[in-house]
Amino acid sequence: MSIVVQEVTKFFGRQKALDNVSFEVKTGEIVGFLGPNGAGKSTMMKIITGFIPANSGRVYINDLETGNDNTEVKKIIGYLPENNPLYPEMYVREYLGFVASVYKSGIPVKKQVDNIIKVTGLAPEQNKKIGSLSKGYRQRVGLAQALIHDPSVLILDEATTGLDPNQIVEIRNLIKEAGREKTVMFSTHIMQEVEAICDRVIIIDKGVIVANEAKSNIYSMLRQPRQIIQVEFDKDIPEISLQGYAIVKSARKIKNNIWVIEAEGDEDIRPAIFNFAVRNNLTVLSLQKNENNLEEVFRHLTNG
Repeated sequence: MSIVVQEVTKFFGRQKALDNVSFEVKTGEIVGFLGPNGAGKSTMMKIITGFIPANSGRVYINDLETGNDNTEVKKIIGYLPENNPLYPEMYVREYLGFVASVYKSGIPVKKQVDNIIKVTGLAPEQNKKIGSLSKGYRQRVGLAQALIHDPSVLILDEATTGLDPNQIVEIRNLIKEAGREKTVMFSTHIMQEVEAICDRVIIIDKGVIVANEAKSNIYSMLRQPRQIIQVEFDKDIPEISLQGYAIVKSARKIKNNIWVIEAEGDEDIRPAIFNFAVRNNLTVLSLQKNENNLEEVFRHLTNG
């Protein structure tokens, strides 16, 4: 196992931020670590990286116990904190050279810097001061410093916060590429990121793990299966026609002759909708089944 967290509890004064948290992340996995604001995500990541200590419990990285004074653990972890602390007065290449020199990997610093600039797409901005960069490029610099020593474990806390859609896709691709060879654990509030790149999802709420499932299994944690169908008929129908239909839990018209229909259970209701259309002399112009998504699971488990 790359990351093993055993019964970790953390207090800040009298407030319990983490309550007996345990989980494991296997070598080569990309795991999304989700939770509402204040749920304990950043605290857990800081403990994993040895940035702060736990009050009780243990954390192991590649079988080494982490802690404030464990230099060997820090050598194999790449960490991008939530607020991405950088030195704005330093130039990009200068800063990355400084970070590379701290790790003392034995690889020439210039070679490390040249390689990471290429990997993270920083070449156009490499001779600029960090303070003059856009948010997207500053995030790239943060990822570059986390990756420059070629760590086996990558911890990313809100790596795409504040980025525009194009920048999010670029950073997402960088994370996916890193995940080919490394163990990656990252937190985010953007559910599409998790659905796009994660192998597994861990959800924390009020300091307690409420879900730890493969992405393919996470949707089964909804209280009961349901279906959402969007259908467009060729002409208008009275609202009561669909709402009174036995298999339909709710139906609402969103525009013109387009309806969103919700039904409970896992039996496909699309044939029934076609039969309804035939009986009422309607033509189905389009029919789309919307799958359950991670946002619904998240809201269900965190009482959102």
